Amino acid sequence: MTTYIWNVTQLYTQTIEGNQDYVVIANYDVVGVDGQYTASLTNNTAQFSTADVTDFIPYEDLTEAIVVAWIKESLGENGIISIEACIQGQIDSQINPPVSPVNTPLPWA
Repeated sequence: MTTYIWNVTQLYTQTIEGNQDYVVIANYDVVGVDGQYTASLTNNTAQFSTADVTDFIPYEDLTEAIVVAWIKESLGENGIISIEACIQGQIDSQINPPVSPVNTPLPWA
């Protein structure tokens, strides 16, 4: 069974409606681990709307779990499924490597 680990790697902020360090962009990686096999999607970016700042959380109070929840919310269920399926496909290819065709010389050459 694959475990997925979401890691925030960078945050970009702006001052919005007087709120300093409002997070507008988060860069993140997702790593899948299945026993000895690992795969990842790196250098992903999530952009957040600045239209509604009613639930502003001061920058110093943010945790990685909060930002990951924002990222997943911005992706939606289908986006999360797509990322995790891509990683699972990489792991499956490690577990059962695809058979590569062999370039065989032409019989009449």
